[in-house]
Amino acid sequence: MWHLNPPSTTARDSYVTCVSGTQDAERRKLLLDATGAVTDAGERFRAAAAAQTLHELAENEFTLPDIPNRDAVKWAYSNGMRSLAGRAIYDQLMDGPEDERCPMCGYGEVYQLDHVLPKIKFPALCVDPLNLVPACAVCNHTKGQVSPRNIETTPLHPYLDQIDHETWLDATVISGSQGELTYFISPPLTWDDTLTARVKYHFHLFQLGKRYGGQANRALKNIRSILQQQLQSAGESAVRDYLIRESSTRLENDRNGWDGVAYRVWAGHDAFCRGDFGTGPAVEF
Repeated sequence: MWHLNPPSTTARDSYVTCVSGTQDAERRKLLLDATGAVTDAGERFRAAAAAQTLHELAENEFTLPDIPNRDAVKWAYSNGMRSLAGRAIYDQLMDGPEDERCPMCGYGEVYQLDHVLPKIKFPALCVDPLNLVPACAVCNHTKGQVSPRNIETTPLHPYLDQIDHETWLDATVISGSQGELTYFISPPLTWDDTLTARVKYHFHLFQLGKRYGGQANRALKNIRSILQQQLQSAGESAVRDYLIRESSTRLENDRNGWDGVAYRVWAGHDAFCRGDFGTGPAVEF
C-alpha cells in the first residue's frame, strides 16, 4: 500500500539475462526460443495492469512454449534470477523500498520478492520486474498463490497504485479496554467505489488490522509508565500534549503509519488521557 518507483528493466531484458547463462545448451536454446512469448506476455501484462483488468488474464496464455510451468519457473527464476546473472536484477528490486520497508504492509522488513500474479500460474511473468514486488515474509506467505477474481479483489500494486499521499488509515479505542486499538480503512472523498473496495480487500487479505493492532498494543505497554508520570506530574493536558507531539512526528514521516495513527487516536480519546491506559512498568519487545 506504499508506492515504489517502477523498475526500469524490461520483461524481455530481464528474461534474457536470467536464462542466457543456462549451462545445458539444449535447455538454453529452449528457453531463449521462448523470448518472444515472454516479451508478448509482458506487454499484455502491462496493458492489463494499466486498464485494471489483471483479473481477466487467462493463465493458459502466460506459459512458455514446450516448457512445463514448474520447469520454466525453476530454470528462469529459481536458477537464473536467484542464482545466476539475473541476481543483479533481483537485488536491485529488493533494494527498491526505502529503509527496507515492505510496501504491502508498511512496516515489515523486505525479505523476498512476491509475484503479483503467481509464478506457477503465470510462468511467462516469473522474472518480469513489474510482476516482482519486494515484500516481508509475512505478506508473501499470506498472499500465497492468490489470483484476483475481479477488480475488487485485486490487491494494490506498489509500482502502479499510489494512495500514500492521502490519509486513509484510522483506528478507534476498543470499548472497555485500556487503550487497545482496532484499525480500519477510512476512505477519502476522492476515492471511487472501486479503489475503496480494493484497499479494503488488500487490508483484509494481508490481515493489517490485526497486525497493526498488535503493534499498537505492544507500543502501549512500553509507554504506560511515561503516561503515568505525565499524568501524575502535570495532569491530563500533559498526557495529551505528549501524545500529540509523538503523533505529529510519526505522521509527518508517514501519514498512514500504524504508530502515528495510534498516538493520534489516543490523544483524541478523553478517557485515555485522563488515565484509562492502565498502569505498569515499560516492557521490551
